[in-house]
Amino acid sequence: MTTQAGPRRVPKVPALGLAPPSASRSNAVHPGAWWLWALGLATAASRTNNPLLLGLLVGVAGYVVAARKTDAPWARSYTAFLKIGLFVVGVRLAFNLVLGSPVPGSHTLFTLPELPLPAWAKGIRVGGRVTAEGMLFALYDGVRLATLLICVGAANALANPARLLKSLPGALYEAGVAVVVAMTFAPNMVADVVRLRTARRLRGRPTGGIKAIAQIGLPVLEGALERSVAVAASMDARGYGRSAEVPAPVRHTTTALTLGGLLGVCVGTYGLLGSQGATYGVPVLVAGLLACLAGLRLGGRRQIRTRYRPDRWGARSLLVAGSGVAVAALTLWAGTYASEALTVGVVPLTAPGLPLWPALSLLAGLLPAFVAPVPPKEST
Repeated sequence: MTTQAGPRRVPKVPALGLAPPSASRSNAVHPGAWWLWALGLATAASRTNNPLLLGLLVGVAGYVVAARKTDAPWARSYTAFLKIGLFVVGVRLAFNLVLGSPVPGSHTLFTLPELPLPAWAKGIRVGGRVTAEGMLFALYDGVRLATLLICVGAANALANPARLLKSLPGALYEAGVAVVVAMTFAPNMVADVVRLRTARRLRGRPTGGIKAIAQIGLPVLEGALERSVAVAASMDARGYGRSAEVPAPVRHTTTALTLGGLLGVCVGTYGLLGSQGATYGVPVLVAGLLACLAGLRLGGRRQIRTRYRPDRWGARSLLVAGSGVAVAALTLWAGTYASEALTVGVVPLTAPGLPLWPALSLLAGLLPAFVAPVPPKEST
């Protein structure tokens, strides 16, 4: 008796070895690299109100998320951030309808009944004339804020929050553990609610109404309390909260570097967001970040702990983070030679144009979709 052999499967050989490998624990992109990439896109979004460039940024972020997201629960957050962004745009337009706009306009769309206000509220109006210029200004402003939120949502969808918090410096260890516990509490509680509702449905009991909610809530709270006690016991067994003795000069230096660095970061960020402070914003921001890193490095001496299988910054992680930094740097540089294209005016009404070189510089953010390892179909 002979059996017919099936068709042979020819293994796929990557062309020239340039295809990204399958993601594993050893070659996964560092979660901090995803956040640097997303913050680079957000920085570029903060420097322009051109809706075409902002739409291109949303497309870049969405393409990378679609290409490199996993099936983990946090990977579904990108859709939620898209909905939040649309909600922000709607709220911004609604505020412009009700409270008016500081932008003068000559093209009146319609006029709402105006509410008379007392003399001490001079300069504020409710209702009145709604102009096309004001609505367009509100639309541009809302789209920019929505793009910032969507960039943050891309980082949430791609970066493993537990691995990110595990990579925090030793000085932020307690805060990281608290955030991990808080982040795991809500998903477990939701899973308990779904499990109890399914059990009640299989037993023929109602799952809606005040009585059913009360009967479901008590086991959920009991399970949450048991998990809290178990987490506290495991943390105590691992020596959580124990710290080493650090000399007083080191503590004072750590405090000075951390507070001074945070102040520098705030001043530098304000300079980058403001049109007049772009010259001093970058050096002050870099100096503040270096001071913060030095303070966190010194503050980590108080923590007596080791890390199991720490995440490494490989070549692919550096490329992912570098693409976001490149997008931010090129957009800041484009503000020096194409400021008119990045900032679209509404008086007079003009159609926004798509500047060639700034648009091409935003495409550098697509690099993670080609260099980051391909995630598995199911998260582990």
